[in-house]
Amino acid sequence: MGEIEEILSKMSLDEKIAQIGSVWVHELFNEDGELSHKKMEELLSNGIGQITRVGGSSGLPPDKSVKVSNQIQKFLVEETRLGIPAIVHEECLNGYMAKGATVFPQMIGIASSWNPQIVHEIANVIRQQMRSVGAHEGLAPLLDVSRDPRWGRIEETFGEDVYLVSVFADNYIKALQKNMKNGVMATAKHFVAYAMSEGGLNCAPVHLGERELREVFLKTFEIAVKDAKVGSIMNAYNEIDGVPCAASKYLLTDILRREWKFDGIVVSDYSAIDMIENYHRIAKDKIEAAFMALNAGIDVELPTRKYYSDTLKKGVESGQIPESLIDRSVKRVLNAKLKLGLFEKPFVTEKNVFAFFDTDANRAIALKAARESIVLLKNDGILPLKNLHSIAVVGPNAANGRNMLSDYSYPSHIEAFVNNEVPDVIPTSKYLKSTEGNVKIVSILDGIKEKANGKIDVKYARGCDNLDPSKDGFEEAIRIARESDIVIAVVGDRSGLSLSATTGESRDRSTLDLPGVQEELVEELYKTGKPLVVILVNGRPFSIKWIADHASAIVESWLPGEEGGHAVADVLFGDYNPSGKLPVSFPRNVGQIPIYYSHKPTGGRSNWHGDYVEESTKPLFPFGFGLSYTKFEYSDLRIDPSVVNLEKSINVSFKIKNTGKVAGDEVAQLYINDKVASITRPVKELKGFAKIHLEAGEEKSVTFELPIDLLAFYDSKMNLTVEAGEFEFMIGSSSEDIRLRGSVELKSNVKVSKKRPKFFSTVIEGGKI
Repeated sequence: MGEIEEILSKMSLDEKIAQIGSVWVHELFNEDGELSHKKMEELLSNGIGQITRVGGSSGLPPDKSVKVSNQIQKFLVEETRLGIPAIVHEECLNGYMAKGATVFPQMIGIASSWNPQIVHEIANVIRQQMRSVGAHEGLAPLLDVSRDPRWGRIEETFGEDVYLVSVFADNYIKALQKNMKNGVMATAKHFVAYAMSEGGLNCAPVHLGERELREVFLKTFEIAVKDAKVGSIMNAYNEIDGVPCAASKYLLTDILRREWKFDGIVVSDYSAIDMIENYHRIAKDKIEAAFMALNAGIDVELPTRKYYSDTLKKGVESGQIPESLIDRSVKRVLNAKLKLGLFEKPFVTEKNVFAFFDTDANRAIALKAARESIVLLKNDGILPLKNLHSIAVVGPNAANGRNMLSDYSYPSHIEAFVNNEVPDVIPTSKYLKSTEGNVKIVSILDGIKEKANGKIDVKYARGCDNLDPSKDGFEEAIRIARESDIVIAVVGDRSGLSLSATTGESRDRSTLDLPGVQEELVEELYKTGKPLVVILVNGRPFSIKWIADHASAIVESWLPGEEGGHAVADVLFGDYNPSGKLPVSFPRNVGQIPIYYSHKPTGGRSNWHGDYVEESTKPLFPFGFGLSYTKFEYSDLRIDPSVVNLEKSINVSFKIKNTGKVAGDEVAQLYINDKVASITRPVKELKGFAKIHLEAGEEKSVTFELPIDLLAFYDSKMNLTVEAGEFEFMIGSSSEDIRLRGSVELKSNVKVSKKRPKFFSTVIEGGKI
């Protein structure tokens, strides 16, 4: 009998059910915010599967968080019958979401770096910080392919393209889980198609055909399972064709388990089982909802046990729920705990825990990530800044460090907890409202003042709020603009879950204009006649056609995290040459949504005139776009072989040269198009990219090795195949700026192995990926 079977044979039904449930850490606190032994006896006497967010929901600093984790584990190991430790899970999207942890740029910014090594370095820091305080599972990364910027959570994604999302998610997962017994189990979410909701609304229904579901939205998860060996999957809140993902046996068992052979655990998104009954309304009571989730394949209820509780016990006793379903999930949970080394090492050292938190090395990575996430959208030559005597810095995001942060960064996320704006979540920790121990956030005004160093007069006016319609601050903003050589307008979003937020979870929008009266402020600043630089601090693409037409420069910084102010200032003053590229298309107008580069031949235009009545159907800024302070020239495309018989890969080689006067990084992008296929194919599909550093005048050779598998699609019978025929290969600086073209002929169909497909191209000469 194996170790897991032996443990299971000793368990009572109550102890089994406990292993597939969870408890909020604050449920174990007294009213004074301290851990209560009495409450642990009440709630943990049969053990527990998971403890929810010891650091992330309590407000505890790292030194107190680690003590609480150890005390809970000590109780479970020493004072429960079976002595099974718990998995402690935390949020960790763009940093471990807890007091004192490093706040990196939000993921839409990280994807803009087009440098997977960055996300690898970030996940390494997250792993070290989480493990140091006794956490074992991180509820990240998002694998949602997002093509609707009205949806508030687009900021949490890696963008609109399945290949780009997959590369970044793969690197994140591998770094977070590195050596699982000392690593953190990643949780790929949200399974599946959560981002493609009706109206861009959170948790709304999704309408997709089977082929698009598999080729785009399931593909990122398939890669996470088969290549990155992700340890956990979280269901999505939405329904697809009438079936909520949390209740879909087809998704959670047939595809995930049987087809892909996933052997980890499936955890519910918070309250997702509750939603089967009370939101989707397909279960008549709690027992039926619990059965639907368990039968579909959800192994653990998060964040607390409302359905995987006495409800399950009643279902078993009444014969409505087979105990074998509970046993199945318990085995998976115990196996995850074994992989994490919890039985061998349930405790962590409490000494020197701050050695892992927000160190100079951590901040250096945060700065590097923020720099590479910045995308220069427009520049008439005004940047980098030089020969200035005075600067007017204006806007609601100029001096507000809080607004540099994403919805799942600790300071912004916790606002909704404090204000009781998250359903069913009312933490009681006395540490929650305290800001002591929060990391230092460098605002853009801070960064500019440091660069000015007293030699340039830097004036500041807020001008307006992100969302409030008041224009009371306009007069002062216009006054300092007139008194200055140049105006820097820092506008955009406030991310979070609270009602004051303009982006983030459940902060969906019906327009993509700048929120509130910010665009009016920018227009008034332009009227002063002074050169205008617009810096966007935001979580979603905006439709900013007027600004694109009138501003001298536009800098997209996304939500750049704790070192964002330094990074933006480095770009403004030329100490860093921007290299970011857009991971998502910018629409001209919200009426274009969804707009994405990899549309079908009949998409992206109106037949037969092409454009809308009002304007172009083209994006304002396309996928893959981003300017530099230098120029790059592409040449000498070579494709080997040009005729493919039995070869398993194709080499695509070219040269790239920096023809400007300063060093810079260029992201070379490889796209393909199946010229004639039995099923309609996208006009372009990203299949490789490389970020290449070039000194002024330097030239490098780059070669992509493209596996034949990457040319595959699902045919009319839903078989994954590569069809014979002509494929166009395109090398470009963006999806619209194609510099080199060539073609390849495949002589015969190629059957793709479902067990060992090749998911990524590789750069075998020049560049980094």
